[in-house]
Amino acid sequence: MNTWLDLKLTQPLVVKMLERSLEKDRLAHAYLFEGSRGTGKKQVALQLAKSFFCKERLGIEPCQTCSDCKRIEHGNHPDIHFITPDGQSIKKAQVEHLQKEFSYRGMESAQKVYIVEDADKMTASAGNSLLKFLEDPTAPTVAILLTERGSKILPTIHSRSQHLTFAPLPRDAFMKKLEEEGISRVISSVLASLTTSFDEAIGLTEGDWIAQARSVVIQLYEELHDRPSQVFFTLQEKWLPLFKDRREQELGLDLILLWLRDLLYIQVGKYDELTYIDQQNQLEQQALSTSQEKMSRNMSAVLEAKRHLSANVNVQLLMEKLLLSIQEG
Repeated sequence: MNTWLDLKLTQPLVVKMLERSLEKDRLAHAYLFEGSRGTGKKQVALQLAKSFFCKERLGIEPCQTCSDCKRIEHGNHPDIHFITPDGQSIKKAQVEHLQKEFSYRGMESAQKVYIVEDADKMTASAGNSLLKFLEDPTAPTVAILLTERGSKILPTIHSRSQHLTFAPLPRDAFMKKLEEEGISRVISSVLASLTTSFDEAIGLTEGDWIAQARSVVIQLYEELHDRPSQVFFTLQEKWLPLFKDRREQELGLDLILLWLRDLLYIQVGKYDELTYIDQQNQLEQQALSTSQEKMSRNMSAVLEAKRHLSANVNVQLLMEKLLLSIQEG
């Protein structure tokens, strides 16, 4: 059960704007909530609905105990309507059904809220039907459209909605959400350093690919530091078979870059910002024998390798050159 204060910790700007509207009793008739999955769009939408319906709220905070709050919490409030994709899209018939529902008086009051999930999946005809709804709102009604891809929403719907952008979750909050999905803290730390997209993070865990990629990078750097004669065997036998396509190769270079960044963090004492959180001892040993100037050159070499990837270069030659540059510093 969320409070506005809870939600403000992860989405301070969005919540601040909604708080002002609630305080002045000037909610917009339509909102477009845009942000990647896991950033709290639906939670904020439901909290807004509670504040809209709650007759016992304290300031802007819903009481959480009245019948309206409880039914919203349990997903069975008669005057809150959800539209979700039917298969791959939201169809015109779904919007028309909603319009029919809204032609009746509210079950218990004149107030109504409708929440459109994955609003970018509306067909063109569904979007145009919804547009008519937005152009002639039935007060007091609040529409909340949720999307990860605002650019796919009709411009005319954009112009008739208050657009609120949900920021990526802070690193700690993102890691916690990944851990709630059953992902280990060690892997969650890597994912939170690679992406702010929840869907992309989950996708990278499929087939245990990210765990294998992380292990190969750790092994490469251990060999670069302690057994340099072995590093090209590891490149041939482990790196090239694992990092096959362009996206995987870019992620591999990003993982190397994150190792170098961790070495810098060790040197400046930022232990709480490490990506490879279980490798602190090895990182400390390497950081003792590496200067910041050398690490800076190595990071530049990795960034240069990333730029060359887009030019269809031979990946094996690219990686051999990069590893030689890192060895030489």
